[in-house]
Amino acid sequence: MNADDSSMRGAPPRASGLKAPSTLAEASPQPRILRFEGAVNLRDFGGYVTEDGGRVSRGCLFRCGTLADLTDGGKRAFAELDVRLICDLRRADEKAAEPTPELAGAPDRLEIPIDPGSAVAMRERLAEGGLTLKERIDFMVGINRDLASNHAEDYARMFERLLELEDGAFLVHCSAGKDRTGFACALVLHALGVSEATVLEDYLLTNEALDYEDYVLKRIRSRLWADLEADRESTMALFGVRPEYLRSAYDAIAAEFEGVEHYIEQAICLDNAARQRLRSKYVIRAEA
Repeated sequence: MNADDSSMRGAPPRASGLKAPSTLAEASPQPRILRFEGAVNLRDFGGYVTEDGGRVSRGCLFRCGTLADLTDGGKRAFAELDVRLICDLRRADEKAAEPTPELAGAPDRLEIPIDPGSAVAMRERLAEGGLTLKERIDFMVGINRDLASNHAEDYARMFERLLELEDGAFLVHCSAGKDRTGFACALVLHALGVSEATVLEDYLLTNEALDYEDYVLKRIRSRLWADLEADRESTMALFGVRPEYLRSAYDAIAAEFEGVEHYIEQAICLDNAARQRLRSKYVIRAEA
């Protein structure tokens, strides 16, 4: 983990639109995991070094799970992020059960409901009884493979709006901020030129950001999901992430495209000109 992947209770300085510092030397590290009251898996996924020596801007790209439980203090801290666009990847029933509250600044909302077929099958199987550790892992591998194989058009919509955003920060989220959101953020970081190893590092931070006692177990018990609670490894197979989950998405991409670069260009429809526009917004260039 990078040295700047520490967590804190307070909010970072207010983001000032999309104007990033002009050099790497001017970029000051900020906490990556943002433990605002009531927030779930809220993180700044900027700050990573790109393969051409730049650095993704901090304070412009955020990811999280549900925002429904933000306290008043959490909402005040969230307002300091200056989020202007929220991309919500949840199903209609998820949004009805945990509606996003009114937030200061009234960020624009982009709703792209994603429900992988493997997730549907998993919910049906869970209703029948408990799952073994292997079954849990296999289901999650299938979900992440499905995200890459069958939801490129959904993620393309997200990129369209991200490119249109002229000021303020962007946030993408789902319920736990790990699978649908995890793949979304992986694509954004790849498009910005971040290495696959670093993308995986960011992906796995979910396991640190999600509090096992205060979030995972409380969520299971409050929803009477008794069949989901098991030993910690089995429980986190569903509520956390594993390297093989993201790699299953890469495998699905490799089966049809010549790697992530071609997938972004051909399936996400982000050509070189669009990628350069994205990088001009979100990547701080190294000094010559």
